[in-house]
Amino acid sequence: MEFRHKSVLLHETVDGLMIKPDGVYVDGTLGGAGHALEVIKRLSAHGRLIGIDQDEAAIEAAGERLSEFKDQVTIIRNNYCNMYEEVKQLGIDGVDGIVLDLGVSSYQLDTPERGFSYMEDAPLDMRMDQRRGKSAREVVNEYSETELYRIIRDYGEDRFAKNIARHIVEARKKKNIETTGELSAVIKAAIPMKIQKKAGHPAKKTFQAIRIEVNQELDVLRDSLDHMIELLNSGGRICIITFHSLEDRIVKSVFRRNENPCTCPPDFPVCVCGKVSKGRVITRKPVLPNEQEMEENSRSKSAKLRVFEKN
Repeated sequence: MEFRHKSVLLHETVDGLMIKPDGVYVDGTLGGAGHALEVIKRLSAHGRLIGIDQDEAAIEAAGERLSEFKDQVTIIRNNYCNMYEEVKQLGIDGVDGIVLDLGVSSYQLDTPERGFSYMEDAPLDMRMDQRRGKSAREVVNEYSETELYRIIRDYGEDRFAKNIARHIVEARKKKNIETTGELSAVIKAAIPMKIQKKAGHPAKKTFQAIRIEVNQELDVLRDSLDHMIELLNSGGRICIITFHSLEDRIVKSVFRRNENPCTCPPDFPVCVCGKVSKGRVITRKPVLPNEQEMEENSRSKSAKLRVFEKN
């Protein structure tokens, strides 16, 4: 299956980088190379692009799509949380811009055997990097009812989280839940029919929650942002597209803290903590997709772009 992913907020994101033609840029979620291709088109022959992704299919697809620029492109299979170390290993001290698109690719969602989709029956997996970590099968069958409730409530923001967790635990007493179809059926049974008729697919929020847990997406984001800001050259920018309220909250909070890190009590006449601002938030409010983009790509509806510039 061809790796497809329609890049959300493409021009808004690349414009937000304020690209320097001779600069060095990192796409930490390379995917199908939509943002990366637009970045490299704006670079001179002296510019450089580093693409990072943990998904093998994404690496292959991006390599093909960027093949005409191969002398300027370095592609690395890794999680973006290791960006700082990977860039330093290339002998690069600082970069002029970083892009993160935190959405799951259409390819991943639409390839049944990856186990991301509630629309097809396939083994429960959901790992972005299939070389490591626990799969969705382990989360669903081994987590306690309390743990399942917590992740479905917090990451899925589903008001039926408690009932869904209870149904999962009851179902797996009879036999392990092995496939996306089996899990989807259990979730459906936990949600009242009148709600199912009004809302979208009943399994959507729970599948999102389990995917976030499997890939530790929020922890990875929270633990990586300071290092990425540190990696930027003066005037360099980081552009991040989120699709979940908790992701957006993390980005907003870290950007604000790097802009104003002072921890002195507000009634102190002067700062004595010695913490210095790292830069400024460019987007006081997030940039949202326009009506046309939302019509053309339904997956863009929850997207938010935030931009930070290093001092």
